[in-house]
Amino acid sequence: MYVQQYAPVLGSLAWSSLVAALPLLVLFVLLGGLRVRAWLASIIALVVSLLVAVLVYAMPVGQAVLAGTEGAVFGFFPILWIVINALWIYRMTVRTGHFDVLRRSFSSVSDDQRVQAIIIAFAFGALLEALAGFGAPVAICTVMLMAVDFKPLKAAVVALVANTAPVAFGAIAVPITTLAQVTGLSEDVLGAVVGRQTPVLAVFVPFVLVALVDGMRGLRETWGVALVGGLVFAVAQFLTSNFLSVPLTDIVASLLCAGAVVLTVRARRTSQDRVPVAAGGGVVPDGPGPDAGSGAAPERDTTRDTTRDSARDTVLAYLPYVIIIALFSIQQIPPVKKALDATTAKFRWPGLDVRTPTGSQVSSTSFTFNWLASAGSILLIAGLITMLVLRVAPRTAVSSYGQTLTELRTAIVTVMAVLALAYVMNLSGQTITIGQWLAATGGFFAILSPVLGWLGVAVTGSDTSSNSLFGALQVAAAQRSGLDPVLLAAANTSGGVLGKMISPQNLAIAASAVGMAGREGEIFRRVLPWSVLFLVGMAALVYLQSTPVLGWMLP
Repeated sequence: MYVQQYAPVLGSLAWSSLVAALPLLVLFVLLGGLRVRAWLASIIALVVSLLVAVLVYAMPVGQAVLAGTEGAVFGFFPILWIVINALWIYRMTVRTGHFDVLRRSFSSVSDDQRVQAIIIAFAFGALLEALAGFGAPVAICTVMLMAVDFKPLKAAVVALVANTAPVAFGAIAVPITTLAQVTGLSEDVLGAVVGRQTPVLAVFVPFVLVALVDGMRGLRETWGVALVGGLVFAVAQFLTSNFLSVPLTDIVASLLCAGAVVLTVRARRTSQDRVPVAAGGGVVPDGPGPDAGSGAAPERDTTRDTTRDSARDTVLAYLPYVIIIALFSIQQIPPVKKALDATTAKFRWPGLDVRTPTGSQVSSTSFTFNWLASAGSILLIAGLITMLVLRVAPRTAVSSYGQTLTELRTAIVTVMAVLALAYVMNLSGQTITIGQWLAATGGFFAILSPVLGWLGVAVTGSDTSSNSLFGALQVAAAQRSGLDPVLLAAANTSGGVLGKMISPQNLAIAASAVGMAGREGEIFRRVLPWSVLFLVGMAALVYLQSTPVLGWMLP
């Protein structure tokens, strides 16, 4: 048995926090500074976390190793289980040629990559986040962006940055549900407050995506589409989370956003078609031409495929995603959900016995094996149905699965190592040490509260895990400092969504999806500034919401 301690260095939270942060510092320095491959950086950081746990926190070697094994298994199931099956479906559509049909369908809306970034990465990615989460949106959207001729690095960066605002309500609002469970606060109230924070972020994300694709010229020429996409998503997210249904928030917001963007693009195209022929005989094009603005022209499909697809082929191209949406929707029907949950097994991790200072068993020592109800298993079923619908031969399906596993081999090592690191830090008490030290700052904690959520997601790759880890701590810190517990608990979720893009496991997923395994550090350096910039904005918003300046925003 191991009893957690939170101030092992000279009895000081400050000094203990500096030591506890060493694994994270090592991880990010190796990734961003020394450009070490993610799988190797993760393993080195894991070793550092084990050394800190054993040598500083006096955690028995056996308990530390067991904590790491539980984290590694959790990294594979359910997280990698989702990604593997999502990419398997994609591989089958590529092998049958239906993904090319899907690419041409998206291109028919607009061949402007700035618009495609909003539709695919932001709107469609939000829908995937709402239904599956845990890396599936990044895995699928990166390959979809490449299918419409995005360069691999740009596809990965755009997909990661887009996967922010929807995360708080992802996987049918599991992060909010988990937060309510660990804090004892109302799920509806928490969802309402988060729904008054992340929509502010959602307004700006499409503008950033446009800037990533085409810089300032893109903002000048496509700001209208970005504004429509961001505003519609933000308003829908606010209204749905506050007045309709917290679990349905991202589903409603993503569908309305996609519809609004498509209508806006068609309206622009109609108005441009009415522009008279210029003196030189040219017609104003849809989107920027090579002479528009300044600098290099944005990436576009200059060798656009003019193949005309039949209505049947187009329907078949969309069917795998319709199947995914349908299965996840059916899963939420109460009798179905109850039947699926009945197959879930929950058990104590063998040999792992970790107690809090009060003597209670730490909840994360229990492992939930929802082999049928997990998002990955639902995706596996969707893949089997896709085989039948697209008439994929069993041999082709099996080889596609093998190809997926081969391509994800470094991502598998990275994700399992990172989750092992997270579990060692959590169960030894390292993460709680950092959290308690930050919570001791009094009223200033309103600024640091989102930072804590950001840190949790950066380490675990999951807003759900971050809420499970820091949710109760946020409430306790709020009560000690005289702040609103609901506000700070919600801030843990809202700040956490910004750590998603720099999480090593998501970096590994994005890199593997676009064939850049081993170059995670390069992607990390591209997305880190946006993660930090958004985090500063979220921290300022939460702080002002804790004061009369923006206190009126809270329910």
